Amino acid sequence: MTDNEIYELGLEALFEKLGPDGAMRFLLQLEKREGDYSVDRDQWLSAPDVETLANQIREARDENRDGE
Repeated sequence: MTDNEIYELGLEALFEKLGPDGAMRFLLQLEKREGDYSVDRDQWLSAPDVETLANQIREARDENRDGE
């Protein structure tokens, strides 16, 4: 089987299982994206320390008081 045949069968399977909308959403996820996933993931998953959280809570509380 050629690479092109495998590609065509793969597309057929995607469209059969996911439907046109789902297949297109899946294919769009395969596009090359900018940025560094490892760096981005570390930022998303890193938990702030207790002091940072406390400061954020104080700031939010102060903003709410000012807005009343």
